[in-house]
Amino acid sequence: MLLDGTLNHYLADINQQAEQMFHRSIKEMAERQGVTEHLKTEQPMEWVGKMGNIQACAREVVNSELIFA
Repeated sequence: MLLDGTLNHYLADINQQAEQMFHRSIKEMAERQGVTEHLKTEQPMEWVGKMGNIQACAREVVNSELIFA
């Protein structure tokens, strides 16, 4: 890929897919766990903790299914 000049395009495509999958996963997990804007305003520290956990889980999913696959 490096020799025929397609590596940068391939990596940019993987990066875009990973970002989309990451954001979609965060949204889905937050909805399933009931992490809402209401929780953010009422109990911000709990929201931060839950969102941190959700982001870590989403990162793990993206890494295992897309990056390291």
